[in-house]
Amino acid sequence: NHRLIKLDKGQVTFTAKDYRKGGKRYPLTLSDSEFIRRFAMHILPKGFVRIRHYGILSSSTKKRKLKHLQDQLGVPQTGKDPEPLQHNRCPVCKKGKLLAVATFDNRGPPGYWLDKLHVQIIRKRQPLKTAT
Repeated sequence: NHRLIKLDKGQVTFTAKDYRKGGKRYPLTLSDSEFIRRFAMHILPKGFVRIRHYGILSSSTKKRKLKHLQDQLGVPQTGKDPEPLQHNRCPVCKKGKLLAVATFDNRGPPGYWLDKLHVQIIRKRQPLKTAT
C-alpha cells in the first residue's frame, strides 16, 4: 500500500524499481486492469508455499554440500577457517562492539530522526568559533 501514489479514472500510479539502474525508484502508471493482472501474478494458488532458496542454496543443505561441491569444482582450500565477520566492530578502534540503538523498517527513519541527523551534520561542517 505504501507504494500506491494515485488512483484516478481507471489509472493506478505507484512506485516501481528499475534494477537495471541500480534500484532507482520511479512512478509508473498503468490501467487498473493491467495493474490487477500484474498484482495477481504474485498471488500463489491455495496449497502452494513460496520458496526463495532450494536445492544447493537451501539453508538446510548448504553447509553440508558446500565443501563437497567445492571439492568437485576444484576450488583450492586455504586450510584455515575464514575470518569471522567484523560487522559489529567499531570501525575506528577495531575492538569495541557496536550496539543497535534503533531499528527502522524499509521506510527508513522517522522525520524527526532525519532532522536530528541533519543538524548534527551541519554542526560538524561548520568550524568552531573561538573567542579572541
